[in-house]
Amino acid sequence: MKLIKRENYMNKLIKVMNTPDIKVITGIRRSGKSKLLEEFKNYIEENIKDNNIIHINYNLSKNDILKNHEALIKYVNNNYKENKNNFLLIDEVQMCQNFETAINNFHAEEKYDIYITGSNAFLMSSDLSTLFTGRTFNIEVYPFSFKEYQDYYKYENIDEAFDKYVYEGGMSGSYFYQTIEEKYQYIKEVFNTLIIRDIKQKYKIRNTNIIENLTNYLMDNISNLTSSNNITKVLNNHNMTITNKTIDKYIEYLCHAFSFYKVRRYDIKGKKLLSTQNKYYLADHSFRYALLGTHNMDYGRIYENIVAIELLRRGYNLYVGTLYKKEIDFVAEYQGKKVYIQVSDDIAREETLKREVEPLLKIKDAFPKIIIARTKHDTYEYEGIKIINIASWLLDK
Repeated sequence: MKLIKRENYMNKLIKVMNTPDIKVITGIRRSGKSKLLEEFKNYIEENIKDNNIIHINYNLSKNDILKNHEALIKYVNNNYKENKNNFLLIDEVQMCQNFETAINNFHAEEKYDIYITGSNAFLMSSDLSTLFTGRTFNIEVYPFSFKEYQDYYKYENIDEAFDKYVYEGGMSGSYFYQTIEEKYQYIKEVFNTLIIRDIKQKYKIRNTNIIENLTNYLMDNISNLTSSNNITKVLNNHNMTITNKTIDKYIEYLCHAFSFYKVRRYDIKGKKLLSTQNKYYLADHSFRYALLGTHNMDYGRIYENIVAIELLRRGYNLYVGTLYKKEIDFVAEYQGKKVYIQVSDDIAREETLKREVEPLLKIKDAFPKIIIARTKHDTYEYEGIKIINIASWLLDK
């Protein structure tokens, strides 16, 4: 499999070089964390003078002897070099017993620039402050964006490329395989490993049937407003005894494992977050097709999921807007700036376009308002609102 430079993540790593923070690379399973660490190692070797890189990849059997914190501390300190820039890179750090003790020790010694990756189940963002005594800098890696997908395949027609991306998604490990059936089998196994092994192991869940059915429900309802009360009723109707509290807890597990992202509702007029009903988006839309099938492609919802993850990837804080009982798909905020976004499949019909435009026209502030849709045309304006082809927007063109 060929590699592409993931410049967005590399730039983040480069900017925090030589800071005292523990740099933690997180993200959903098989999103490319280990490859990113390798790419960063190559950058150090090529650009940093007097470097000394201590690189430990726990996926390699040669490092089995380092799978306890005492052996790891001894090995790293034995390989430290005076008067050098000492970089410590540890891949799959959770495979070392009591790894947090070792990392905290290295941080306290103030001799190493520390970078670690690990299984999403053991390096969840919510755990970092309790695991490590030092300040952490978290770099979250997402599956391939459409831009990265296009950089990989280099299709001549971006609209045809986007059609393929909708089917195949951004789990780059699936790109090894030739048929869509083989790709989906790989993607399904990745997700099932996350649910059955990672989450079950971390939270000691004995019966995975409930969380598997919850996952299927959330996948089938991406872009729909969802509440734990509604989910509980649905699962109880399928002869599962479950409470709202357990559903809330399991959804939290799924989000902490980077498989789903929660987007809360925001009252645009009242300028406040609402406490009821959220939306949940998949880390990669291909999981839905791989696990639930493609009998219902549901392009509108899939496009909304793709846009949501891309906005998060670009660093936006994301909310679902409500105004006069109307819904705006996304209120996206970044560094004090705001943009209102509607996402649609086909706005060729005048009544569909008006339906998408109407909520945006009711917003009275001066922040940009756009519709991202499958137009296959150049960007144009309708009553002051930009209409942008989704493929072009994803490529930032």
